[in-house]
Amino acid sequence: MRVFGSTLAAVALCLAATACTNDPSRAIMNKEDMLAASGFKFVPANTPARQAAFQRLPPHQFIREVRDGKVVYTYADPTICVCLYVGGQKAYGTYQARRLDKRIADQQAAAAADMYMNNWDWGVWAEGYPMGWPYVDSIYNY
Repeated sequence: MRVFGSTLAAVALCLAATACTNDPSRAIMNKEDMLAASGFKFVPANTPARQAAFQRLPPHQFIREVRDGKVVYTYADPTICVCLYVGGQKAYGTYQARRLDKRIADQQAAAAADMYMNNWDWGVWAEGYPMGWPYVDSIYNY
């Protein structure tokens, strides 16, 4: 029974964390954390020349280009850090794999929460009521 309670608490924590990511700036911060963890390098727009060049980049989008025969990905963030994240093919591939892993983990957490309610025992809530569960009318609006 203790393991079940711990599992339920972990699922609830995951769902609460997922609900918090609806904030756009929070989602951008999470994306930037994944970029840095994937091997992208942080380059601040800290000079007038960099800031002028930075203004010409589309915000929050990857730009792929080939430089000296190597693929380079650039991601501009004007919202949180006013910086570029720059990485190669390996960093981009790692980032995409992390995104997929996160999506799968989020789906598994949602499925676990749904499955938990499938095993819920509604019978104890109807004890003492001759017609069964007393709240059915308020849910189904008969």
